[in-house]
Amino acid sequence: MWKKKQRKFPGGIHPTDGYDKAMTMDLPVREYWPETVTILSEQSAGGKCRLSVRPQDQVEAGQLIGIPEAFMAAPLHASVSGKVLRVEEVAAQGRKILACTIKREEIQEQSPQEYESRLEEIEGFTKEEVIEGLRDGGLTGMGGAGFPTHKKYETDKSIDALLINAAECEPFLTCDYRLMPEHSYAVANGMRLLLKASGAAKAYLCIEDNKPEAIKIFSEILEPVKEAEVKVLPAQYPQGGERQLIQAVLGREVAMGGLPADIGAIVSNVGTAKAAADMLFGKTPLIRRIVTVTGCVKEPGNYLVPIGTSAKELIELCGGVTEKKNRIIAGGPMTGACVASDWDGESELFYVTKNSSGILVLPDSPYEEQPCIRCAGCESVCPAGLVPYQIEFAFLEEDYDLCERLYASECIACGCCSYICPAKRELSVRTRMARDIVKQRMRERAVDQS
Repeated sequence: MWKKKQRKFPGGIHPTDGYDKAMTMDLPVREYWPETVTILSEQSAGGKCRLSVRPQDQVEAGQLIGIPEAFMAAPLHASVSGKVLRVEEVAAQGRKILACTIKREEIQEQSPQEYESRLEEIEGFTKEEVIEGLRDGGLTGMGGAGFPTHKKYETDKSIDALLINAAECEPFLTCDYRLMPEHSYAVANGMRLLLKASGAAKAYLCIEDNKPEAIKIFSEILEPVKEAEVKVLPAQYPQGGERQLIQAVLGREVAMGGLPADIGAIVSNVGTAKAAADMLFGKTPLIRRIVTVTGCVKEPGNYLVPIGTSAKELIELCGGVTEKKNRIIAGGPMTGACVASDWDGESELFYVTKNSSGILVLPDSPYEEQPCIRCAGCESVCPAGLVPYQIEFAFLEEDYDLCERLYASECIACGCCSYICPAKRELSVRTRMARDIVKQRMRERAVDQS
């Protein structure tokens, strides 16, 4: 039996007004194989890889094509079998990034899904073998910034709790949710593999209470596993944030500038757990993922696609946009980046990366910023305990010393402050910019002092 945990994190919101998951929550995942894929050499900010292929090369799905050149990078693999057409810079993430385009020549035969427990085989793996598999498979966090998974598990800290983030608190998105009922044993097996890699005594599968089917399935699967437990949490955004999840489940707080490992915890996304099972049992690196395509499209859906699939192509697959005045979001409405406004369906948008969770089309609602009325609503919902309107004032005045004294470095860019603001201030954007400036200043000071 599962028990709802009453502990919660401070702040947060309950998005409403159509910001729900109903459009795709009950839609099974469909496979889609594009004719070409364009695989970025940087799958996340700062995660640069050196591409090892050239035009006209023949590649096989799962073949290593990118060697990590930065701390934030994980090995990169061909997501389809075929011929390399181009290796060139493409527009992505607001700049030019080197990428390779591969023309698919066949649909890859996937390894069979894991529909039963593999507990005995998991016991046969050592911690080092699992971590090696995470690294060689190019696994990254699939629900956030795309941090290389193996680096979390290579910590020298003593870990006693593993949290598998299945909250999927971001409005509209259902890619993680659909993964759970459709690949439940693979998720459970991956969870046990990550537990082995962490060295922790206990793993918690953390699910919000608005996903009863997933709760029921995993309560049954994990009931005989004494070292694993389902934690049901109240639906609240941003429940899936690392610090918020740790506070809600374990009652621990990560210190300013600290990491979850500092307090004995590791957090991994549920999609990453599934990918771990694929790699260790199926020898299949992270080359495909589920993406939710939703909002103002004719036929929303959840699609399992190769890394490098065109977002434009997926929107076309869903029947195209239904609003001429629109905004295209890479991800969800709270943390996703707006990649186009009033998109006409012609220009390219972006290419799916390992941490692309959704493609969201929203109606463009023009608004005009108003002066701050000092209602302190942003302060009341900030899960990091900040005062966003004061940070915004300091940022606009270019008073970065004050930004630092206001702890702008602790902003988690969740968007709660902008969501709640009656004056429609761009609080989240400016607080995040202040955070980045403060962190850069702190890094520069550390270099000067070394």
